[in-house]
Amino acid sequence: MPARDADSRLTGAQLLARFQALDAFLIEHQGLWRPRPFTHLQLPWETRHAELARWLRQRSLEDAESSHNRPHELQAPAPFAQWATQSIALSAVDQLPRVKLPAAPARLNVDVPGRKWQQIEAFGAALGFTAAPRHWLDWCAGKGHLGRRLLQPGQQLTCLEYDPALIAAGKVLSEHHQLPAKHCQQDVMADDAGQQLTRDHTPVALHACGDLHVRLLQLASAAGCKHLAVAPCCYNRISAEHYQPLSAPARGSTLRLSVDDLGLPLSETVTAGARVRQQRDTSMARRLGFDQLQRQLRACDEYLPTPSLPSAWLNKPYAEYCQQLAALKGLSTGEQNWTALEQQGWQRLAHVRNLELVRGLFRRPLELWLVLDRALFLLENGYRVQLGCFCETALTPRNLMLLAERD
Repeated sequence: MPARDADSRLTGAQLLARFQALDAFLIEHQGLWRPRPFTHLQLPWETRHAELARWLRQRSLEDAESSHNRPHELQAPAPFAQWATQSIALSAVDQLPRVKLPAAPARLNVDVPGRKWQQIEAFGAALGFTAAPRHWLDWCAGKGHLGRRLLQPGQQLTCLEYDPALIAAGKVLSEHHQLPAKHCQQDVMADDAGQQLTRDHTPVALHACGDLHVRLLQLASAAGCKHLAVAPCCYNRISAEHYQPLSAPARGSTLRLSVDDLGLPLSETVTAGARVRQQRDTSMARRLGFDQLQRQLRACDEYLPTPSLPSAWLNKPYAEYCQQLAALKGLSTGEQNWTALEQQGWQRLAHVRNLELVRGLFRRPLELWLVLDRALFLLENGYRVQLGCFCETALTPRNLMLLAERD
């Protein structure tokens, strides 16, 4: 294998020490990151930190947008800076050492979006295993782009995927490049999924969601796979109502995470274009205006969940939008000042976005807590584990990666 850079990862006892520190931090401050400004007119912490709350609420929507990806840099009233300093220290994870990937065969990246191909390249360059894999297993492979990029002479590739259309497209690509790849239909959550893994497989998963990548860790450990590499994603895509801890330290924690809590790490956006952001803001402002209305109609100061709506609803006049949404919830709106209500929605969106900056300080700590739970699970199952970043956040915020090996 190529020579590695100096050690810069979280390994061994460091994993447990960092987990315990993050656990204490998240438990101490859960009153800051659990309540969602979108569903609360007033957050529980605003009374205790009144100056900070007033300062955030007077900022504009544009101010919030400019700070969204860099909440730690905000010059906000105390104790914001203290929370930010703790967050940065506890979230610090270095890049994994780079290895030199052999050049990709010509046109191997055809049919792969540019950003996705860059992520694949970065993932492959972080696979510094001590011994070269013999048989790659691309987990939830789609068309198998990741597995084909990793495949080298003398190695084999198996791609597991559930969607027949993606399997068929992947076979065509692998045959076109004359690669020794098998594309198999497999529901990885099914009881028979473990039959697809053997000791000789090196499973890899780039952004397999929630239960899907957890299932891989469990099955690969049981099968005795010598190496594996996972970049987790979408921690909230789980079938249970609450998070099911994997490791003994996480099971021993008093932290209990709901599906809503698990969505916090995913709230960072770095890739949305201007049109998508405008559509997102309009949708949220309209819903927030309707939230003001439904509280009045129901004489109940509580958030009322509403269904996902087609984007075409954003083109309706606001009165029609609210009237039809109210009808879906069995409410009658009566006559309203629709212009004022819509303006209230936009004003409240500015408040929500700025108050969200406090929660933003806990996005990465919570994500790292979750990935460390996975790392500690692998340690308990006899693996040597490295945790680090495989690319910059600008390429994907989901840039944490676990490398695991055992004899």
